[in-house]
Amino acid sequence: MRAVKQETFGGPEVLRTVEVDRPVPLGGEVLVRVRAAGVNPVDVAVRSSAYPLLGEPPFGVGWDISGVVAEAGPGARFAVGDEVFGMPFFPRAANGYAEYVAAPSRQVARKPATLDHVQAAAIPLAALTAWQGLVDAARVSEGQRVLVHRAAGGVGHFAVQIAKARGAHVIAMAGAPKHDFVRGLGADEVIDYRTTDFTEAVRDVEVVFDSSSEGERSLSVLRPGGTLVSIMEHGDRELAARVQAAGRRFAGVSVEPDYASLEAIAQLVDAGRIRPHVAETFPLDDAAKAHELVGSGTVQGKVVLSVS
Repeated sequence: MRAVKQETFGGPEVLRTVEVDRPVPLGGEVLVRVRAAGVNPVDVAVRSSAYPLLGEPPFGVGWDISGVVAEAGPGARFAVGDEVFGMPFFPRAANGYAEYVAAPSRQVARKPATLDHVQAAAIPLAALTAWQGLVDAARVSEGQRVLVHRAAGGVGHFAVQIAKARGAHVIAMAGAPKHDFVRGLGADEVIDYRTTDFTEAVRDVEVVFDSSSEGERSLSVLRPGGTLVSIMEHGDRELAARVQAAGRRFAGVSVEPDYASLEAIAQLVDAGRIRPHVAETFPLDDAAKAHELVGSGTVQGKVVLSVS
């Protein structure tokens, strides 16, 4: 089968399409014929060694997949022919940029019926990050005020929609060219981070969802007892201590596979309450070009590789 691998750390050019053996599913696993694979900023950081999550190369990056079950190991919860999507194994290697991926069946979920595979592959890592921060950690509820940093990005555009689906009043931070996009996601207020200091424009929010390392500055906009959800500084114990000393809650989120949350997200997708935005699609052999685009930091929504 074809798969994208790298032998060294470096720029996008280190990504190569090679022929490797097809994985064999073990008990409780499924072999997924991948139709599309999402590309995330963490993929770029791992490839370059900015975030050496997988140790030294050689390895294959990529976690988000959507496809069809080609084989089912004993005890797996899906059957051959089922359409599934997920983020298997994170933070360990999943080798997601490939024609086939073997994964625990409880780390994938049934694909939303209303989406094709490209759209579904844009969901898992980004939407699970937002869900685990806003729903599991912060328990966002009806009428709460939620501030979302980097609201037009991969994680941010799901955070806006998930908070809105929970009945929150959403204040979104985004550059002016992306304001219409973010409003279309359901944001109640949109602030241009380039021209406005959010610490002066925002007050009394119950939850801040931070994917931009603005945790320290976000303290001033949180109500006493409010929650700072941080995905960039999730392991910062000093920040956590300062947040707690200020009478607020700190929730550091490092995303993990979770089929139950994926199923809940899929239900909201099929109900028309969440939609992924795919900015651009590349063929598998152009993974380097996809990484170049994601690494630019300008993507609105997600970038996806078409594998089939």
